[in-house]
Amino acid sequence: MQGFLDIVNNIFTPIIDMGSGVVMLIVMTVLAMAFGVKFSKALEGGIKLAIALTGIGAIINILTSAFSASLQSFVENTGISLNIIDVGWAPLATITWGSPYTLYFLLIMLLINIVMIIMKKTNTLDVDIFNIWHLSITGLLIMWYAERNNLPTILAVIIATLAIVLVGVLKIINSDLMKPTFDDLMGTGSHSPMTSTHMNYMLNPVIMIFDKIFDKFFPGLDKYDFDAAKLNKAIGFWGSKFFIGMILGFVIGIMGAPSFTRESISSWFAL
Repeated sequence: MQGFLDIVNNIFTPIIDMGSGVVMLIVMTVLAMAFGVKFSKALEGGIKLAIALTGIGAIINILTSAFSASLQSFVENTGISLNIIDVGWAPLATITWGSPYTLYFLLIMLLINIVMIIMKKTNTLDVDIFNIWHLSITGLLIMWYAERNNLPTILAVIIATLAIVLVGVLKIINSDLMKPTFDDLMGTGSHSPMTSTHMNYMLNPVIMIFDKIFDKFFPGLDKYDFDAAKLNKAIGFWGSKFFIGMILGFVIGIMGAPSFTRESISSWFAL
């Protein structure tokens, strides 16, 4: 197993060193061509995805550098030290795709999916290649924890692989189960090939159980519309991400100002 991983590393490490954008360009182009897309369209899709990933990384870097001075002052002024940053899914996906193990996990899940189809255990062909990072980050965290506890690398990889296969099979089966629901929501009928293996939808069966419970014991809740889109439309600009972002910028700027200290706050309240 270690020999196989060494071969994979030797092949893919030079490509991975060029960045996640290049990796996704190559992977998506090759996979699209494998599914019958002509080269020009496959390359176009790969380039667009690479541009998107590069843009996401650039924006995160800009925001981080723009806020770093104010946040540092905020820590000094308030004494609040927060050492964990919620970077969101985009940088996390970019980081995950920078690992050669992500391609290994992708290969494993492609093989598992094909075997399930041949054995008639699923009707779903998972072509959501990019979101393999959901499974990969799980495997990478397992490997990190295992190696941190002094387990051999080969054993860490085996444990991570078993976990990936288990969760991957469950999400494919869940995709089959959710197909009628997607048909109903999209209004396309059963002839539509659309479904989803996105990890978020693995919560749907649990949510549907709660929905049945609420229908049975709290039927009056259906009278109220908690649609977030309608609420934002009613509030208008004041509930938009632009206004919220502006307020957040003001708060960080004020709390990071030299005059904003614990002593000054105390004096304000004393007045």
